[in-house]
Amino acid sequence: MKSVSRAKRSTNLGISETERFVRRVDWNLFRQFHEIVASGSLSGAARRLNLNQPTLSAALKRLEAHLRVTLCRRTSRGILLTPAGKELMRLTTDMMEAVRLAPKLTSQAAKRIEGKMSIGMITHIICRELDEALSSIHSRHPDVEMKIEVSPWRQVIEALLANQIDVGITFDARPRPQLRYEPLFRETQQLYCGRSHPLYGQVIREPSTLSQQKFILTHGDEPDELQQFRERYRLGANASGHAEDLHEASRLIMLGIGIGFLPAVVGRPIGLDRLWPLFTPPMLPNYFIYLVSHPPERVSITTQLFIDEMRRRLRARGDAALL
Repeated sequence: MKSVSRAKRSTNLGISETERFVRRVDWNLFRQFHEIVASGSLSGAARRLNLNQPTLSAALKRLEAHLRVTLCRRTSRGILLTPAGKELMRLTTDMMEAVRLAPKLTSQAAKRIEGKMSIGMITHIICRELDEALSSIHSRHPDVEMKIEVSPWRQVIEALLANQIDVGITFDARPRPQLRYEPLFRETQQLYCGRSHPLYGQVIREPSTLSQQKFILTHGDEPDELQQFRERYRLGANASGHAEDLHEASRLIMLGIGIGFLPAVVGRPIGLDRLWPLFTPPMLPNYFIYLVSHPPERVSITTQLFIDEMRRRLRARGDAALL
């Protein structure tokens, strides 16, 4: 009987200690610990949190005192986590994710998701995951107004940096550190000629033999990878036409005014009776098309919903489209 009472008191004591910990601990200490580990040093975390280093060091000691364990040790190469520290980092990562999702989930629960979302993209984006994500967002949140603007790739990036659009779908040969890039698929450029062109029906194995041919150029909508390919083989020096829009570029090529590069997704549906691909696939220039956005703390709830939906569908697809 005495041992049962002692066990009961021990259980009650454990519950009481847990409750006291929850009530007394400063929850901000967990966020500060997470930043220290994520930054790799106290000085780095201090800059990110806009605190001085002694204040952050004292916060770490307070958290260790609350938990009665050592969480990390300082080394010449930064912070080294103890086993307890590694476990707490896992927990605080989940805590940070839960806090980040709080506005979205509470709004969803209240069924008050509304607002606007603008997407800037280059022409002729064919992506099943994009279509499915847009359809899903509209189905679940019909009060979200969507706007799509089509522009050359440099304008898409500039509009995103200027906060004129919420998310971009484009290529970018020089990723900006202040933006987030998530690869959607690889796009390939093919060189085409029209049915009336003398090269129609031929297969060109040496690009440099076309250096004297008249070209249709797209300029502002041309990826850096394609520009580098042209310059390497001296293609496009003799221009017979210019078009910023891919529809108009394909029109000039089909009319035989010149040969020109188009994304394969543009040329394929037109068909061999109107556009002839001149290069074999192994030599074609290619590049990533990205979903480009601001960091999570700078995006709206509606935009984050769309990004999360895209990520979920991309994970389900796997990486086959990126090979």
